[in-house]
Amino acid sequence: MAPSAVGNGHGTAHKQRTPLRAGIYSPTMTFFDPKTEDLDIPTIKRHAVRLAEAGLVGLVVMGSNGEAVHLSLAEKQLVTRATRDALDEAGHTDVPVIVGASENSIRGTVALCTELADAGGEYALLVPPSYYRYAMDEEAIYEYFMGVADASPVPVILYNYPGAVAGIDMDSDLMIRLAAHPNIVGTKFTCGNTGKLTRVALATDAVTPNTVGSRYMAFGGMADFTAQTAVSGGSGIIAGGANVLPKTCVKVWELCRDGKYEEAFALQKVLSKGDWVLTKAAIPGTKSAIESYYGYGGYPRKPLKRLGKDGVEKVRKGIEEVMKVEMSL
Repeated sequence: MAPSAVGNGHGTAHKQRTPLRAGIYSPTMTFFDPKTEDLDIPTIKRHAVRLAEAGLVGLVVMGSNGEAVHLSLAEKQLVTRATRDALDEAGHTDVPVIVGASENSIRGTVALCTELADAGGEYALLVPPSYYRYAMDEEAIYEYFMGVADASPVPVILYNYPGAVAGIDMDSDLMIRLAAHPNIVGTKFTCGNTGKLTRVALATDAVTPNTVGSRYMAFGGMADFTAQTAVSGGSGIIAGGANVLPKTCVKVWELCRDGKYEEAFALQKVLSKGDWVLTKAAIPGTKSAIESYYGYGGYPRKPLKRLGKDGVEKVRKGIEEVMKVEMSL
């Protein structure tokens, strides 16, 4: 099940893509001018470089954290290109850019994958279609992913996030069945089900911190089960909390890699406590946390609400303990 170097689709040929490695990834925020809500490209680039310098081994743009549903196609292309350029300019050419490219049709998703690949995206992270929820049984979902994988110019990573797709929760049997396609190269488990992750990782001989395996990637989807993902045979974490706490996430992962499980789980407790604050506060809270501790961040696009002063202070205080760890690393 090793991924193709150039994808198996029929789209435009792209340069040799950056391999996916075991470790910590983050679905990056999209930053806007606080008055106009126009894209803030300098801040988007600055943020990408900060995360790479903190030890992240890959970035996801246009994910749910990136407010992809609030952006036009042209803006999605700009963010993807800016992120790739920022990483390259800072010498982080080994950090791949994964793009969220989900649409509700096979044709639309393939078109978006192609557009974002041309802008520098190297892999596509895709949720199942859900607008016509009544029609989305297992066979329809299977047909969707197989059809996209057949035609996409970039490899596909399955994204299991029931909260974003009307409750659709792919089971391990379906994921394992889909993983047989050579252009499907990983799964992100934002469902938080480590048993499911374990079964898929075992069946696909997934990458682990100390093995290459088949090169299939089994990603945990939240920072609060980083250590649990590592001991379950997972390949890494794609975690929104890593926008704020990248070094702490990396430290937990490295402790597990080195077999220091007691230290890893002690630190995981601190990380889980802080990550829950960010999870509850969602995109506005994560941006306010970045603003409080790093001096940039701003606000989401409307209609997402901005946090008031009390909300900003609640988030700042809520992650104070884990931020002391973060700043010490």
